[in-house]
Amino acid sequence: MKNLYIVRHAKSSWKEAGRTDFERSLNTRGLHNAPFMGRLLAEQNVKPDIILSSPAKRAITTARLFSDSLGYPLENIVEEESIYEAGINSLVKVINGIPDKYNIAMIFGHNPGLTIVTNYMCDKYIDNIPTCGIVKIELNVDSWNDVADECGKIISFDYPKRHLGPQEE
Repeated sequence: MKNLYIVRHAKSSWKEAGRTDFERSLNTRGLHNAPFMGRLLAEQNVKPDIILSSPAKRAITTARLFSDSLGYPLENIVEEESIYEAGINSLVKVINGIPDKYNIAMIFGHNPGLTIVTNYMCDKYIDNIPTCGIVKIELNVDSWNDVADECGKIISFDYPKRHLGPQEE
């Protein structure tokens, strides 16, 4: 049995002139929500064995803020280029490549890929993983290489608005 946390990056800014999509930073709401959601996981005693993240600034920043809250060493975050702008095939390949010595993995990335791969792996349909949303998936596999269509079950689905209500941009 493997457990996978799918985490969409926190809210980012579209107002930074001259920045590419890859370079977009978190906005004030994102900088607040990421450590908040990380602390919620810490309170549940979540201890990832491995964290993988898109190297895009908004995703890696979210991963680092979660890592701080979870006590996960920042230098151990694996930046995986193929997560950025990834479709289902690329994301499944990343998941299949996680070493089997790890039982609890977290992936930080982007939509629509994260929502699509979650729906591919799981027994329930999620319309959209919002920014800083977290899906915990229990995978009925002994090897990450065996992750495939409908091999998982959604254990929880959480996001900032459930706790903080509507927020300013």
